[in-house]
Amino acid sequence: MAESKEWPQDEEGKEPAADAAAEVPPEAAAEEAGAAAAKSPAEQIAYLEAKCAELKDQLLRALAEAENTRRRTRREIEDTAKYGVANLAKDLLAAPDNLRRALDAIPAEGRQGDELLDRLAAGVELVEREIHAIFERHGIKRIDPLGQPFDHNFHQALFEVATAEELPGTIVQVLAPGYVIHDRLLRPALVGVAKAPPVEAAAEDAETRAETTPWGKAQE
Repeated sequence: MAESKEWPQDEEGKEPAADAAAEVPPEAAAEEAGAAAAKSPAEQIAYLEAKCAELKDQLLRALAEAENTRRRTRREIEDTAKYGVANLAKDLLAAPDNLRRALDAIPAEGRQGDELLDRLAAGVELVEREIHAIFERHGIKRIDPLGQPFDHNFHQALFEVATAEELPGTIVQVLAPGYVIHDRLLRPALVGVAKAPPVEAAAEDAETRAETTPWGKAQE
């Protein structure tokens, strides 16, 4: 069995190494005392005031950092509560989309002439409404921008439709509705946007050419 090593102790039972670490070197203590005695009362007051100002500045900085940490943590908690279900909700958006496609595929005449088909369609509509009600309880709202001006923040244009019935830039077809969760976009609406018809554009171009000279100046 290995023998335990004992450190030498003084008469009071203390280890000399610990005493040496705890004691201030006599030279340093004498130098500090001499420096303090050499200062006049005014210098000592100025030194203490500067030291107080330094400690006060450090305290204010520490308090500001603690307040910033508290606000940042609170904001992260709020964002988690608001947007924590965003990924799950994005994966679930396909369900109401497919239900709506199924309902759009059923002709109105078919529902009127077939009671069983009408009941089936009514059940699908009920499920669709329930899904949207659940979404709204969690801050998820549907965007159906038909007839509205195109907004790149909430809409994604897939194609253009040449028409004179709507102003250029108006949404004339919605392939898939968009969704927002609180104030954050979850999925943009997939839309078709109106543009000026080619006939109107050609007529305007011909009129412009007729009113200008070969040098591009208007005739007087």
